[in-house]
Amino acid sequence: MKTISVGNLAIGNDAPLTVIAGPCQLESLDHALMIAETMAAACADAGVGYVFKASYDKANRTSLGGKRGLGLEAGLDIMSEVRDRLGCPTLTDIHNEEQAEQAAKQVDIIQIPAFLCRQTDLLLAAGETGAVVNIKKGQFLAPWDMPNVISKVESTGNERILLTERGASFGYNTLVADMRSLPTMMKTGYPVVMDATHSVQQPGGQGGSSGGQREFAPVMARAAVSLGIAAVFIETHEDPDSAPSDGPNMIPLGRMAAMVKSLKAFDDLAKADPLRV
Repeated sequence: MKTISVGNLAIGNDAPLTVIAGPCQLESLDHALMIAETMAAACADAGVGYVFKASYDKANRTSLGGKRGLGLEAGLDIMSEVRDRLGCPTLTDIHNEEQAEQAAKQVDIIQIPAFLCRQTDLLLAAGETGAVVNIKKGQFLAPWDMPNVISKVESTGNERILLTERGASFGYNTLVADMRSLPTMMKTGYPVVMDATHSVQQPGGQGGSSGGQREFAPVMARAAVSLGIAAVFIETHEDPDSAPSDGPNMIPLGRMAAMVKSLKAFDDLAKADPLRV
C-alpha cells in the first residue's frame, strides 16, 4: 500500500483516517476561513488528519444560470491564504490543462473531476506538476477501469495519486454507491477516498440544478470508513439550503464534529483488523 505525504499528513489505506472537507463552492475568504477553522478544530479534537477543500469554479453546473464561483485567480488566492493561516493542506479541482500548473502552485492537491477522469491531456498536465492528484472515478466507469486512468498520471513520473469513489449513474437523476468499488480500487495500492456527499447527489434532479439526500451522507461515510480506506470527502456548510452549489447533499457544519468523532471510531476498528479482498 502506498502512503502519500502532503503537508504534515500521511494519507494511505493503512494510515489513520484523513477528512477532506469544506464548502462545495468558495464564497469569500472569511467564509472559507470560518469553515476551515471549524473543521480543523473538529479533526484535531478527534485525532484525524484534515484537508480543506473548495472549488473556485463549478464548471459543470446543471444550467447556464447556475452560480459558478469566484474564478481561478481569486479562488486560488483564497485557497493559498487558508493554507498559510491554518497550516492545513488544501484541495481544489481543475478543468483544463492550462489551470494545472497555476493551481499546483497554490494548493497541495489538484483534483480531476469525475466527468473528466479519462481526459488524457488533463491527467498528463496534472501529473507533470508533481502535485498530489486526486482522481474522482467517473460515474460511467467501473472501479476496475481505474488502472488505465492511473497509468496516464504515472507516465509523467508522478505517483502521488489518490482515487475517489463518488457513485455510479443508475438511471435518470440517480447515483448508487457500490461499496465493492473501494476494496477493488485499493488493489491498485493507491489511497482510496470516499466522497460521501456527492454519492448521495441527484444529478439534475431539481430541473435546473442537482438535488440530493443529505440524510444518507453519514451512512455512506460510516460504511466506507469501516472498510479501512484512506480518507473520506465531505462537503459542509453552515446553512446548506442557502449554499450556492450542492446544498441538498451537504452536511450542516454544526453536525460535523460529532460525525468526525464517530468516523474516527470506525477507522480505529477497521485499521486494527484490516479487511483485504
